[in-house]
Amino acid sequence: MIAPGQTTDVLITADQQPARYYMAAHAYNSANAPFDNTTTTAILEYKSAPCSAKKGQPLKPIFPQLPGFNDTATATAFTAQLRSPYKAEVPMKIDESLLFTVGLGLINCTNPNSPRCQGPNGTRFAASINNVSFVFPRRNSLMQAYYQGQPGIFTTDFPPVPPIQFDYTGNVSRGLWQPVKATKLFKLRYRSKVQIVFQGTSIVTVENHPMHLHGYEFYVIGSGFGNFNPGTDPAKFNLIDPPRRNTIGSPPGGWVAIRFEADNPGIWLLHCHIDTHLPWGLAMAFLVENGVGELQTVQPPPLDLPQC
Repeated sequence: MIAPGQTTDVLITADQQPARYYMAAHAYNSANAPFDNTTTTAILEYKSAPCSAKKGQPLKPIFPQLPGFNDTATATAFTAQLRSPYKAEVPMKIDESLLFTVGLGLINCTNPNSPRCQGPNGTRFAASINNVSFVFPRRNSLMQAYYQGQPGIFTTDFPPVPPIQFDYTGNVSRGLWQPVKATKLFKLRYRSKVQIVFQGTSIVTVENHPMHLHGYEFYVIGSGFGNFNPGTDPAKFNLIDPPRRNTIGSPPGGWVAIRFEADNPGIWLLHCHIDTHLPWGLAMAFLVENGVGELQTVQPPPLDLPQC
């Protein structure tokens, strides 16, 4: 199981009968949406693989058995078994404990006949984190606006928890389907220890959202289905040898928890790596403040930086 934008390093032990084997992959479709159902392949060949007796032609590669397109159980089991090869330096004392709902939404269209309004009843598809649908700035970059002190580009009031608590994976009231469009950042002190629980919602549809954080790698300490329970679920966290990644999928109709130390100052985007969900607004950004001294401070832009 590998998510869009995710990387995985693997070691293969060549202990099978010398032959030719397909490496194959196809889509995992966790949402009720059209997808490419083709299969991509490559061939792993042993140097000592025999040829067939007829005309010296190579034997046909052996094709693997792939899981079903919607086999969430297999996808989840594979992801859950991953471990770090050594004891991980997981942050233990948490300074910022964040709960981020991630999911889709619908926005009412002023012109329902517009080609951009492809949602039900003349609405437009949207996406959000904690009901904030991220709007990318057009006049200046976030980094430039912050370090040049330019107002009006963003605010630093991104909510640390959902503004309204509800049954995230249940039957959600239509009154909660429309997010607020804004450019909101969340401010972190340098070297603060951060925990984020990505909570999927059932708004429009449940889906596996591959969440990617720029500028950092993080430890994936736990996951589950349904709504995250802060009273019982942390007892099941893996704080010994969790995998270290920069992208992780939130289980469809479930949650996943990560931890990291904010030791890289700057402004860093957090977003879903499904291409259509990013312009829909499934993103936010962290503003990590400078520490002390040159090595803990963002370098100033070069004098010959091209202007937008």
